[in-house]
Amino acid sequence: MVNYKRTAHRWKLLAIMMIATFCAFGSFWLVQLMDDEDRDARLGGPLDEPDYIVENFSFVRMTPEGKPNYVVSGRRMAHTPQGDVSRVEAPVLEGMAPGRPRMTIVASRAEIYHEEHRVELLGKVDIQRPATPTSEALRVRTEALTVLPDEEILRTRLPIEMQLGAATVHGTGMEANNATQKLHLASRGQIVYPPRAR
Repeated sequence: MVNYKRTAHRWKLLAIMMIATFCAFGSFWLVQLMDDEDRDARLGGPLDEPDYIVENFSFVRMTPEGKPNYVVSGRRMAHTPQGDVSRVEAPVLEGMAPGRPRMTIVASRAEIYHEEHRVELLGKVDIQRPATPTSEALRVRTEALTVLPDEEILRTRLPIEMQLGAATVHGTGMEANNATQKLHLASRGQIVYPPRAR
């Protein structure tokens, strides 16, 4: 009789432990399920949607000496975590590195790839550099332009229309280095020089 009571007590204890174990695992599973569903909300949404939007912004990149190197501004910027890309409406990129001619670039829109330090300007790209004592005024127009601001390199594979002083250049493809003041046209183009004044 005593042996039976001990066994019955053990079965009750085992049943309680089994129920508690199932409840613990069930609670853990439910928490995991809710956590997976709520992860997008906690992280600000899916990675392919903007995590922040800034209106009328201005971003200044400084040189190691603490002087402005270039400024990026625009009407609206939306940053997407996937790829660390910012999409900008009405961007303006101003190069103001010390010892270099100041250059201003405007476009309809831009994509900034932060990890690669690369800017893709798209739609009605207009580059302007005023005349200096050592160089003539420059204006270049194209439909797409890749800018590497840290290296001061501009490149495109599309047709360009360029005015250098009084001369006009039409061509396809270009790479310009503002640091060395060198310009390379990728394919055959047409250069028109005005007649020299007598």
